[in-house]
Amino acid sequence: MPAVLKAPLVVEFPFTRSLGPVQSAFLTGLRERVVLGVRTGDGRTLVPPVEYDPVTAEELRDLGGLVEVAPTGTVTTWAWNPEPRRGQPLGTPFAWVLVRLDGADTALLHALDAPGPETVHTGMRVRVRWAEERTGAITDLACFEPYDGDPAAPTGHTGAFEDPVTGIVAPARLDYVYSPGRAQSGYINALSGRRTVGERCPSCRKVYVPPRGACPTCGVATSEQVEVGPRGTVTTYCIVNIKAKNLDIEVPYVYAHIALDGAGLALHGRIGGIPYDQVRMGLRVEPVWTEGGRYPDHYRPTGEPDAEYDTYKELL
Repeated sequence: MPAVLKAPLVVEFPFTRSLGPVQSAFLTGLRERVVLGVRTGDGRTLVPPVEYDPVTAEELRDLGGLVEVAPTGTVTTWAWNPEPRRGQPLGTPFAWVLVRLDGADTALLHALDAPGPETVHTGMRVRVRWAEERTGAITDLACFEPYDGDPAAPTGHTGAFEDPVTGIVAPARLDYVYSPGRAQSGYINALSGRRTVGERCPSCRKVYVPPRGACPTCGVATSEQVEVGPRGTVTTYCIVNIKAKNLDIEVPYVYAHIALDGAGLALHGRIGGIPYDQVRMGLRVEPVWTEGGRYPDHYRPTGEPDAEYDTYKELL
């Protein structure tokens, strides 16, 4: 039995969001070396600021208003971290700290530049170290650093800025080791030989491609391997008009659900070798393999007559 596969996998995408007036002022303030909080109806000052009171749910923009706090503060709790932050100037090691800035009633989480855990303690005084280049992001506050001077005095900024930051792009990234398991390892190994295999449910007899190791309908394990295709039928499709980043395919192009011959459900693949506006339900297609035969790059028409609707309607 072939070994179960494992491989590193990175899921990464840029997350774009617009900012409301409170977060816009906070991030614009960081760009201008000003730390802003928001005041609640009972007089508390929350840093970082939020749009709504976490206790009463009242909107805070108009209720208490934005208020500047000092760039100095006190560590309320901390954790030592032996690893460097991705893309940040701090080396190894450093501490994560919760800091209650002077004038605030809540604590802000950020990094503390410290030579060792023996130099960090609850109650220590710190101040903001600003990044040299600031764009209106939380990283404009590069880190905190130890400080033994007097509390800094706020300038009294109201939170009104020219050219405010109205949106941010935050990269989201997840690194992990993925193991597809027994069933999908067999599927991937078969693809390397330009074969497509599924597994048949012993109860309902449906052939799942890609195999899942169990039938989601009957709830029983599957182990009988069945080779399907290589040809199949387009059951439904969509025309893509938006070019994806780092994908070297000209728009428009077509992605389709393809029921491979012998399969009990359709898988998706790109359709090529035919104008996008000529793709249709029932079109018979075959795979065009990538160099080395790792997986189908796309599917192209076989030249056969279209399949009758009754032959694939149950797979829609």
